[in-house]
Amino acid sequence: MKKLILLFVLFVSVECVSQNKQILYNFTSVPQSLMTNPGSDVKYKWYFGIPLLSGISANVGSSGFSAYDLFANDGVDFNLKLRNVVFSTTRKDNVSINEQIELFNGGFQIGDWQDKAYISFGMYHEFDFLSYMPKDLAILALDGNSNYIGKVFDLGDLNVKAEMVSVLHIGYHKNINENLIVGIRGKIYSSAFNASSTKNAGYIYTIPSNNGFYEQVISSDLQLNTAGISKYSDENYSGDVVKDISKKAFFGGDLGLGFDAGLTYYPKKNIQFTASIVDVGFIKHAKDVESYTLKGYYKYEGITPKFTNGGTAGNVYQEFKDAIPLDTLYAKYTTWRPAKFNSSIQYSFDDSRSEDCNCTSSDSGYRNAVGAQIFVMSTPRTPFMSFTTYYRRNVLDNLQMKATYTLDSYSYKNIGLGLSAQLGKLNLYVLADNLLEYNDLSKANSLSFQFGLNVIFKDHEGFFKEEKID
Repeated sequence: MKKLILLFVLFVSVECVSQNKQILYNFTSVPQSLMTNPGSDVKYKWYFGIPLLSGISANVGSSGFSAYDLFANDGVDFNLKLRNVVFSTTRKDNVSINEQIELFNGGFQIGDWQDKAYISFGMYHEFDFLSYMPKDLAILALDGNSNYIGKVFDLGDLNVKAEMVSVLHIGYHKNINENLIVGIRGKIYSSAFNASSTKNAGYIYTIPSNNGFYEQVISSDLQLNTAGISKYSDENYSGDVVKDISKKAFFGGDLGLGFDAGLTYYPKKNIQFTASIVDVGFIKHAKDVESYTLKGYYKYEGITPKFTNGGTAGNVYQEFKDAIPLDTLYAKYTTWRPAKFNSSIQYSFDDSRSEDCNCTSSDSGYRNAVGAQIFVMSTPRTPFMSFTTYYRRNVLDNLQMKATYTLDSYSYKNIGLGLSAQLGKLNLYVLADNLLEYNDLSKANSLSFQFGLNVIFKDHEGFFKEEKID
């Protein structure tokens, strides 16, 4: 068990924060902003993303420790560093990973300038991982319970999930009037594999008994659900794992449905309010399903036994296995996608609409804008939340910049920067946050990076058709 805990900590310490894309959100010179709010105020005639290069993003974070805490070359023994990490974290600390690659993406305008709408579509691959720190289990594995007589170890600390999905989507975006834009997006999910253990309960405690020995109680309600994984652990499996997973990613795996919805509203021409909800959906897992359970209750009185092997005297070990058996189930189960809510308010200033403007977004008549954004994402425990303030500027007619400052559970000094450049018909964007940590990435608790290439075509009135908002 000690080796398992060690491997777990090593794994989460080096992996690729939450799925917050605060720089991309409402950065409307980038077409992918529609993926964070299907009601974004964009006015492209039509565009398409360069396949496999239009949107590549990775988000990495840990709220309890960094890689430096484990691997710093400071002469401190690694085992001591590991203990310090375990004892300095809480069960609320977590590691979150999100990786996303667009396979294809595009959109086109329909209707005339008085009755304008927009269709967008595409497909992307996504990997999610979330694990809370199993604090009590880690202490139990490292030290055992001999020094913790009377302490109740909470088995519910075990909370982890991982999934790889592909998502086919189509969105509809409509200008209701000069002040209001709404959008909705439908999604079909295809899960290549899933592993989740998020609704665990139980406890372990040891106390002195009346007869001079110890009383030890184990109450366990643990379950790990898996789909699309078990056949790869079969010793008789002779297939190609990569090809199998790739096939399932293209709608050969478990299927599900979801939607996004959003809006943009202008109470005044230079004041903007946005809101969106993304990934409200589920996946029904029914293929290659296996669930492993450890459920039961066991009470023992005597010298503290070792329940992990058969070396314990008498029938204690067998009694323990009989009381809390390891069972395998094959029942279907459903998982919900991590729903995300965004909202922002923006004030634009320095009006340049009277000048000859090759505009790149609906409010680009203003050179500058400042705003604030909130982000909330559902998790198996408490929701993840963040708050962002930002400054956006049209540096040149074909170059936009957005700078952000974000507060969340991972960092209190997260400064990000996004650049979007239009080179003829080619749109290039690069977004990165937590820039202050780039001098030593090993000390960073969170990092995210995103870039992409799109081709955008002008309409007959210019790069985008401007509207006046009164």
